[in-house]
Amino acid sequence: MFASTYPPRNSGVATFTQALSSATGEREIVALHPPGPNLLYPSEVHHRIRRDEPGDYARTARDLSRCADVVSIQHDHGIWGGDDGAAVLDFVHALDVPAVATLHTVLRLPTLNQRAVLLGLIRAAAATVVMSRSAAHVLVGTYGVAATSLELIPHGVPNLPLVDAETIKPVLDLAGREVILSFGRIGPRKGIELVIDALPAVVAARPTVCYVVLGATHPDLPEDEGKAYRRQLEARVTRLGIGRHVRFVDRFVGRVELTRWLEGADIVVTPYSNLDQVVSGTLSYAMGAGRAIVSTPYPHAAELLDGGRGVLIPPGSPAAWADALIGLLENNELRAAMGRRAHEHSRAMIWSNVASQYRQLFAQVVAASRIPARPMGSRLQGASAIVDAH
Repeated sequence: MFASTYPPRNSGVATFTQALSSATGEREIVALHPPGPNLLYPSEVHHRIRRDEPGDYARTARDLSRCADVVSIQHDHGIWGGDDGAAVLDFVHALDVPAVATLHTVLRLPTLNQRAVLLGLIRAAAATVVMSRSAAHVLVGTYGVAATSLELIPHGVPNLPLVDAETIKPVLDLAGREVILSFGRIGPRKGIELVIDALPAVVAARPTVCYVVLGATHPDLPEDEGKAYRRQLEARVTRLGIGRHVRFVDRFVGRVELTRWLEGADIVVTPYSNLDQVVSGTLSYAMGAGRAIVSTPYPHAAELLDGGRGVLIPPGSPAAWADALIGLLENNELRAAMGRRAHEHSRAMIWSNVASQYRQLFAQVVAASRIPARPMGSRLQGASAIVDAH
């Protein structure tokens, strides 16, 4: 049983949960339903929690004792109700079955309440999953969490073959273009302005370049604010005179279409201005497609792109970004080698491998819940080795 946002809700956590639940075969969902219009959920959604209805949390948790052995809780402060998502504690404390918490966000500088909520969830869960070493380090060093209570399981990616981008570009109306791609939910901390500011120099050196910004506005942004941000980006492009070299694709795309865009890209960029980001599904997916990647050095990027699997550039210098992008576009062999290394590294991250790790963890947690004298720390050693090794 998975408790999370879920499609048709268009968010990274929802997409993650759909892919993971499908890969594990445990497709029973408790959908966290946000305010707004009713959503038509697929048949695997057996329960709904209205995010802003406090009574829904404990009531639904009690109902799960009749149909679940373990509940996988997907956690991000913004998807659960209450201050900083505190309603997740009402849910987990009312469960009669063990819970496994997967942390999609670990803040390096949390408020007191954010810290209290996350620590409360970790203490109540039978096991906690992090998706990067940097997340484990933050939890141990900043939150005081015992490393033995953590499991490292990477963000999953589709099992994609290495594909020559030139064979895909005509399908995307990009034949003859050199393609730089940003994708994911669009918001002010995604760093798109940085790439736009670097683009005039890139265009001067590589006149066929096209920067594709793929994705709808982040759902947590108010509608007016999201539209205003997009207008600012478009105005920036116009002011720099690079309109023929930027394409905005303003919609949330499904797995099949996203695969085409990834495979048609020469370079994928994650220029995030938030250098505290410990997990990026966008970065993981780009690696899974075997693309060359240029990124700001947020923790997950520094971790995954080590060993020549990508290029890290500071966020404050459009000139440095232009140099990096030009260098890769001018060197096909370097770009291809970087993509191959990324693709090879990502094989451990394909959904079937990730699902196998989750299934094993779920089985361990259920078994341990039936032997009360056995402490969880004796079973979960993965993160302690990770923290000790770094």
